[in-house]
Amino acid sequence: MYRHILIATDGSVLAESAVVHGVSLAKSLGAKVTAIIVEAPFSVYDVPESKLRQMPEAFAQHAEHIKQHAGHVLNHVAEAAKAAGVPCDTVQVEHDQPYRANIATAEDKGCDVIVMASHGRSGISAVLLGSVTNKVLTHTKIPVLVCH
Repeated sequence: MYRHILIATDGSVLAESAVVHGVSLAKSLGAKVTAIIVEAPFSVYDVPESKLRQMPEAFAQHAEHIKQHAGHVLNHVAEAAKAAGVPCDTVQVEHDQPYRANIATAEDKGCDVIVMASHGRSGISAVLLGSVTNKVLTHTKIPVLVCH
């Protein structure tokens, strides 16, 4: 059925359900997984005006922070896959539209299903911005398994 599963995660408790389901599905089918985390790119607008002269330092701090966060999250998925005997690749992407990065990665890697959590945002931000999951569902032809 499925041979290559993309597991989208942000390291949240909710995303953990997608990790567990994705790895379990891969194990039961003899499939491999690719885990992806999409991090927001550096934004000059996040730097206070009083610190604009320190822009290179702010950029370096941002890069180090997302590298550490992504490494921690992706290592967790890789360890879960290893424990289950499932081959796993990991991908970190910086993109301001995570749904596009998830879809592009799934297509580029030849994934035949995307596993992700039901939502990452709550409240008014989910209404205004829409969830990443909803955008993936409406913009891809690849099947999507949504976990709660």
